[in-house]
Amino acid sequence: MPSLALPVLLAIGAGVSIVVQQVLNSNLRTALNSAAWSGFMSYLVGVVCMALLALALRDPIPSASVAAPIPWWAWSGGLFGAIFIGLSILLVPQLGAATVLALLVTGQMLASVAFDHFGWLGLAQRPIDLPRLIGVALLIGGVVLIRR
Repeated sequence: MPSLALPVLLAIGAGVSIVVQQVLNSNLRTALNSAAWSGFMSYLVGVVCMALLALALRDPIPSASVAAPIPWWAWSGGLFGAIFIGLSILLVPQLGAATVLALLVTGQMLASVAFDHFGWLGLAQRPIDLPRLIGVALLIGGVVLIRR
């Protein structure tokens, strides 16, 4: 079995980057006096970074024949990212970074369990079982404790 140390460390690093992103976006909102422009700048920098990554990896631009059969909803990830960024920018100053991130993770877990259970959007079905329900309950309990 291959070592999971690197993937686990990368996932933890991604989690840290979300906290840094939310705090920086919140600070930018205050400086710009605009949640919308703060979110826009976050996405603009992200687009530039992803374009540079695509160039560095020499990924070809997908052709229209590749893009055409993709279902309409598959293109909507950016919409949900904008909701995530916009709400985080507004909520971090009100609730604090720890509470917002705890609530975000709770929402992610609730949605993930549902998506797995029903196999939504092409996921393999993984039924909800008692250990998963206990995990979700513990996570919600953690949110309550963090918010105190």
